[in-house]
Amino acid sequence: MLTEFGKVLVFIILAAAFVVIALFVARLIRPARPTKEKFTIYECGENPEGTPWVKFNIRFYVVALIFLIFDVEIVLLFPWALTYQDYGIYGFLVGIIFLLILGLGMAYEWRKGDLEWEKPSPKPPNLAKILEKSKRNIPVEVPD
Repeated sequence: MLTEFGKVLVFIILAAAFVVIALFVARLIRPARPTKEKFTIYECGENPEGTPWVKFNIRFYVVALIFLIFDVEIVLLFPWALTYQDYGIYGFLVGIIFLLILGLGMAYEWRKGDLEWEKPSPKPPNLAKILEKSKRNIPVEVPD
């Protein structure tokens, strides 16, 4: 007799075995006829230009992550919008609190500048000005 954890372990083992067997059978069945054309880069029917190892701007990934975070949170609003009346004022307030937290997150991202495509470049501190201010006992503000 298996415990519940034993059943999960058997399921995981069977799933891993299925994947390994499927990959092995696919390797046996598929034709292996490599050509130069098959090893070239494919860009939607266009001739490839440059190397495939191009560095992408990190902004693509940041914007994509922000989109995913807020998209998932918006998806959570649909069930709430359909059922909040069944829970009365409590259901309404829970949704409003969720929306406020979502708005705070959006305001934080906006304030941080992650929603802007081009961030202003940071200004390096001017050592001469810092030393001059320190001689006159003026508080020094170093930019971030």
